[in-house]
Amino acid sequence: MSAALKLWRKLGANGPGRWLASRLICFRAPYFRSIAPLLVRLEPGTCEATIRHRWSVQNHIATVHAIALCNLAEFCAGLATDAAMTPGIRWIPKGMTVRYLKKASGRMRAIGTLAAIGDVGAGADRDCTVEVRDPQGNIVFDAKITMYISPSKG
Repeated sequence: MSAALKLWRKLGANGPGRWLASRLICFRAPYFRSIAPLLVRLEPGTCEATIRHRWSVQNHIATVHAIALCNLAEFCAGLATDAAMTPGIRWIPKGMTVRYLKKASGRMRAIGTLAAIGDVGAGADRDCTVEVRDPQGNIVFDAKITMYISPSKG
């Protein structure tokens, strides 16, 4: 089980624990601090997180910035992938295709999903899909993030 999944299973049962788990994960991956994500659910192959609509993630037209949505998508895809890992396997994002479907306003909720990893041999690409929804449930953004999964060296 990955360190992130162990942390989540230890702390994620209540609001303060979810907040602490989210902050600790951002401590390990500091770039994500800029969006202050809050983990809602983490299990092998699935991650759900939210970000608040606040000034620091806003663009010039007062909607959630496109890059903040990309960061949220990568946060969810990375954790969904990490939670699905078995010992001796590693991953790294290889590419991202995104679509901005609607203006994003309000608390954004993202769900990242990774299908079964299966045998990766010496290394293989696996796609993680992420949908981001606004408070009304409309999909405002989606992404396909390709993860390169391979055996760990050493």
